[in-house]
Amino acid sequence: MVRRVTLTAISWSAALLLVGALALTLLFRQTILSDLDNRLSDVGEFLVVSAEVETDGSLGLVRPPADTRYGQIFSGRYWQIAPAEAADPERTLRSRSLWDESLAIPDSLRDRALARRGQGITGSAKGPNEEPLRLFLRAIEISGLDQPILVAVGEDRRAADRRVFEFALLSLGLFTAFALALVAGILIQVRVSLAPVFRMGRAVGAVRDGQSERITGAYPAELMPLAGELNALVDHSREVVERARTHVGNLAHALKTPITVLSNEARNADGPLAELVRRQSDAMAAQVEHHLRRARAAANARAIGARTPVTPVVEDLSRTLEKIHRRKGVEIEVELTETLLFRGERQDLEELVGNLLENACKWAERRVRIRAGQGEAGQIEIRIEDDGPGLSEAERQAVLGRGVRLDEQAPGTGLGLAIVTDLAKAYGGTLVLETGTLGGLCARLILPQARQIRETPR
Repeated sequence: MVRRVTLTAISWSAALLLVGALALTLLFRQTILSDLDNRLSDVGEFLVVSAEVETDGSLGLVRPPADTRYGQIFSGRYWQIAPAEAADPERTLRSRSLWDESLAIPDSLRDRALARRGQGITGSAKGPNEEPLRLFLRAIEISGLDQPILVAVGEDRRAADRRVFEFALLSLGLFTAFALALVAGILIQVRVSLAPVFRMGRAVGAVRDGQSERITGAYPAELMPLAGELNALVDHSREVVERARTHVGNLAHALKTPITVLSNEARNADGPLAELVRRQSDAMAAQVEHHLRRARAAANARAIGARTPVTPVVEDLSRTLEKIHRRKGVEIEVELTETLLFRGERQDLEELVGNLLENACKWAERRVRIRAGQGEAGQIEIRIEDDGPGLSEAERQAVLGRGVRLDEQAPGTGLGLAIVTDLAKAYGGTLVLETGTLGGLCARLILPQARQIRETPR
């Protein structure tokens, strides 16, 4: 949003500044050319008034223009009076600055001047040194001559063009400095204007990370309805989670009691039927426990503010399982990042790590290693590996199925890895099985990470 608003404001401002600079440059150029045309027109009018026909029929001039540069050879200022129809050097009057050259008047200008006889026109031409000229041209009729004459006054326009170029550079520098100041002002204005929105965003993040329970603080009147709706959404989410937990608990009590009764009765009896009832009761209890965990995890995953430190959970589980498997001589190596936070409930993290760690200890020869660190953006990665026999690619795919056990002699229901997979998916994570560096199986668990709570500066 900040980027879009800032870029829009900067683009619009830059376009206006560019148009303004171009307009000012064109206006200045027009002013310079107008001054030049007025000066040439004044000299042309003076020549028209001063022109006369001598007694021998040749053209003469009562007095030349006072500007001395018309008397300096190739000075860049020239005038010429000549018959319009035929070029006759002997009947052509020219300034000394032309020496023995003549002004090369383009035919288009000559035709326009003749068509608008008596009116002055301006245009461009080449001087005696091929310099660009601004040319004033006027066709007049004078008594004593049978054809009109052309009065032409030219001036080197490079000085005028240079002034326009210098003004353009100056305008570019000034408008660039103004643009930079305007960009800084836009950035400050956007930041100041959107500061309440950023503050509300941090407040929402604090609620999500468990730092606060509601969005509080003073906001502009335009944002207060949004704050109220977000607080209502937070309250609704907590209500839904609490209702789901209540239903899960009720379901657990409703199912576990009959299953426990059946299991106890089957253990107290003998015979094939009692053994069948006992096995099926245990299977039902395991399935019920599995689905209850999954339902609870789905509710917890949607809870706002749930966060659990990873280090205490992993260390507690490691110490416990190391004691359980002490006779086997299994050693558990723990490598952790202290600041990792799981975005979820502690009991679900214990279920996830506990199942994987228990499985690694069960199959390890001597060593089990658990590492936890930063994964991709917004994730943590927990790697649990052992030095056991490991699994092939096909076995790794099969063992993730619900109720699958590759060793039927080992105790268990075959739901451990399935529970881990379902819990991880409920939180938006994944479980990947691969070959570890210790030679056995490596279980790589990827889970969402909660942001650290930062102390608010006073």
